[in-house]
Amino acid sequence: MLTQTFYSALLALGLSEFVPFGLSTPAVVSSPAGQVSSDAGSNSDAPCSSLMEVRDSNNQGPSGNAGWGGNGNSNGNVGFSVVTRCTVPGTAALTFDDGPWIYTNDIVGILAGANATGTFFYNGKNYGCIYDPDSVDRAKLVFNSGHQIASHTWSHADLSTLSWDQLNDEMWRINDALNKILGITPAFIRPPYGNYNDLALRAAAYRGQTVVTWDFDSQDSAGVSPDASKNLYSQLVEKHPDTILTLNHETSDTTVYVIFLRT
Repeated sequence: MLTQTFYSALLALGLSEFVPFGLSTPAVVSSPAGQVSSDAGSNSDAPCSSLMEVRDSNNQGPSGNAGWGGNGNSNGNVGFSVVTRCTVPGTAALTFDDGPWIYTNDIVGILAGANATGTFFYNGKNYGCIYDPDSVDRAKLVFNSGHQIASHTWSHADLSTLSWDQLNDEMWRINDALNKILGITPAFIRPPYGNYNDLALRAAAYRGQTVVTWDFDSQDSAGVSPDASKNLYSQLVEKHPDTILTLNHETSDTTVYVIFLRT
């Protein structure tokens, strides 16, 4: 369990009322339920191969409005939206990147014990393949436990370095996987490394997806010690910010078992 003092401080942030974790937005954009084919796990090399399966390559621009808080439009282009912080006062969002991974079940258990909701930004092929049976089970557990699932692209590529076709491939393949596994289309996408450019924003907006970054980095992916990461959290809480949009990684065992789990 999260320690009571740490958890309470992070949740309440000195405010007068309790606000649960999680982005204050719809978890997903609904789409017709899909099923994972019976050979999705055993034939995972096919959907998780490095060969590109480009979709929407002839589409030249964004459509729709992805607006949800953030720092406004990019260069005045309507529909380009980047979320950099929670927009509801008193909200602290716990987010976990790079899954599904072997620590997923424990994270879900920790959050359940704290009556908290998290946001999981999934890759298709990063730490394993999302079509592997274990990954499918983990994704279903997260979704069925009421947590938010979002896109972290297919292969964790730096979006600011990709062509239009490559961007569409990265975004389409993970969306397709989540539709097949969970019957959903994610409403949000977090660019790996936090890197994006106008072309990446256009590709996301074309899908009606909002780009999400963060305003607090636990630095677990940078190799900092658990004590250093804990200190970063403690320093943040002492500042009593109005909102927190965190960056954590479910692939980091220290994040799961040292930072959030009482030892």
